Amino acid sequence: MFDFVYNLGSSVRPALFATGLSAGLGVLQFLLASGSPVAGTMPSTAAAGAPATLAGTGLYADPAALAVDPAHIAFAPQYPLWTDGAEKRRWISLPQGSAVDASNPDVWDFPVGTRLWKEFAFADRRVETRYMERLPDGSWLFATYAWSEDGRDAYLVSEKGRRNAFALTGGGSHAIPGKNDCQVCHLSGPAAVLGFSARQLATDDEPATLDETRQPNRNASLAALVEGGAIHGLDAQLIEATAPGTSSVERAALGYLHGNCGHCHNAHGPLAKLGLNLRQSVADPHAAPMATTVDQPMKSPPPGLAPGTALRIAPGRPELSALPQRMASRWPSLQMPPLGTSLVDADAVDLINRWIAGMEEVSTTALHNEGSKQ
Repeated sequence: MFDFVYNLGSSVRPALFATGLSAGLGVLQFLLASGSPVAGTMPSTAAAGAPATLAGTGLYADPAALAVDPAHIAFAPQYPLWTDGAEKRRWISLPQGSAVDASNPDVWDFPVGTRLWKEFAFADRRVETRYMERLPDGSWLFATYAWSEDGRDAYLVSEKGRRNAFALTGGGSHAIPGKNDCQVCHLSGPAAVLGFSARQLATDDEPATLDETRQPNRNASLAALVEGGAIHGLDAQLIEATAPGTSSVERAALGYLHGNCGHCHNAHGPLAKLGLNLRQSVADPHAAPMATTVDQPMKSPPPGLAPGTALRIAPGRPELSALPQRMASRWPSLQMPPLGTSLVDADAVDLINRWIAGMEEVSTTALHNEGSKQ
């Protein structure tokens, strides 16, 4: 997320770092061209196999009334993905008599027939709903549905997605992702399902966590799902475990990076060679993210950073840290994440800045570089 390879030819860079749909395709093209597997263990299926309408996926018990099937489990992750302030609702459906195998707490195994939906709304208007389904061969089907103007149903979007689906109040527009965009995030790590996991469903809520105001109704907790039989095989000690950390702000900051960046920046995907791992493990959520960010130099610094910036995180110096600078930018060559958002998540940038500012050790490397620029 924070120091991609930027020494690409000028003919490639605009496609790779444009926001929205082109970014997803550009990143995918870059990964394929570099020989990096997008997801060798998790093949995807084209949206062509998906139902033509959202109602056809089985989300609703009464499609005419848009009444969601009560058998589906409504849930909300502890660290939600930022999508330009979209209001979201999520559901998961497991085949009758089945359960999620959580014996590997970091990579859950979902039964064939598992279905997940995520609805996106802006200004109380439904804009899109994303759909995933586990197929008999173990692959995942990805599909997106655009809502009609009258709000009565949503229809399958082509694999290319749809640009300018909704004009955002803060500028720019929301783009509905296509298959390639879905792959970039969902198939760049060990787990295709991102928001339904041990870390995301944990009950160790922190006051500083941004979902306290964004998603006040977390309908399903990890403990309740285990007790109800929807999840099995999870070590009992991990069900109520609290993530370590020096402060609530640190736990919230690292959780945000896990939920928004760790699906691409981890030790398993095509970007592993960058040595930037923001994906939290259940056993030790903070070890890898701290070790690969704090006082760590960037491998390929992009243009546009503030003078003197040499580290991903310069302890005590957010103004010299690349990580929050890239989060705060929507300049194509600097923006992170490079797709799926047109507006800066100002609350998150503030959270990360406060976390870095609170670090006691001031990096001598950062100070040296700052002085050399003066």
